[in-house]
Amino acid sequence: MNPSTKPARHTVAALRTHMQHHYRPGRTYETLQTLIDEGFDAVPYPGAGATCARWQMLAEVAAFDLCLAKLYESHIDALAILHELRGLSGPPQAGMRAVWCSESAQARVTLTPRGGNDREVILHGTKAWCSGAHHVRSALVSAWDGDTPCLVEVELAQAEIDVCPADWHAVGMADTHSFTVSYRGARARRVGAPRAYLSRAGFHHGAAGVAACWYGAATGIAEVVRETLLHRPGDPHALAHLGAIDVALAQAASVLRATAQAIDAHPARPCLEAMRRARLAVEAVVEKILWHAPRAVGPSPMCRNARFARLLADLPVFIRQSHAERDLAAHGRALLERDGDGLWAL
Repeated sequence: MNPSTKPARHTVAALRTHMQHHYRPGRTYETLQTLIDEGFDAVPYPGAGATCARWQMLAEVAAFDLCLAKLYESHIDALAILHELRGLSGPPQAGMRAVWCSESAQARVTLTPRGGNDREVILHGTKAWCSGAHHVRSALVSAWDGDTPCLVEVELAQAEIDVCPADWHAVGMADTHSFTVSYRGARARRVGAPRAYLSRAGFHHGAAGVAACWYGAATGIAEVVRETLLHRPGDPHALAHLGAIDVALAQAASVLRATAQAIDAHPARPCLEAMRRARLAVEAVVEKILWHAPRAVGPSPMCRNARFARLLADLPVFIRQSHAERDLAAHGRALLERDGDGLWAL
């Protein structure tokens, strides 16, 4: 089955029903496996004409559990990358996947050819921020061939791979178990040509999709605020906070829809301006909601509503995948370099 063509049961409504019946707090990987087993990872690829539907699925999962959404997003991103760079078609092999492409000067993975076959390589080095390292079957990992960035696929069940959880002390996003992984001669396979992972349009389309997770978590927070205020509708200050939350969410949703439309209209282009705007707009909305929500409801839901407490702890950590002012500066610089005629026309 081509994930770009969803069967009818794989709608947002079907996903919501599944989550309502099968989601169990604290069982993140068990829940992710049920999503995979039931085919909810068969979502449209970015740029295939239904990018917004893909993002709606991400947002729906994030509204329940942001750690689960992070792992779900990584899994379906891996499938999209394999489709784009390797032409993956038909049902993928069973098991959880991940994308581990964070780069750090202190954690770097290098590759060397294995057995004279340029596709088969050996990995040495350390990779940080490997979400789900104890649970995923395979991962797409960024590695270096000299000074050239490459992408490889690694099966995790190898004695030459060590998962190192000792430095993971997170409170927010704790259940992602984003441990450090060390490779001591582990076997891997190249995916695509050198530099292809970074140069493809889908790299940027996927970055915009992460903002859909941020947005979904914000809607989860908003739902708890609204449910809480239904029991005390006479507080004008709390109602003002709820009104501000709704307006902010409407703004973020509008930007995400417009970005999805731009990607579907130009799937071969990175759509950098739209992507940056979407991530920055959703980040700004999230920060606003994180300010309004606790003031609207007070401390009781923060301490007694598990979903609310988890989202409030997880979301500030997850949005730091944004580079904040550096991303704003890059966006501003790009605006100066383009034709400004009609830039902000209504």
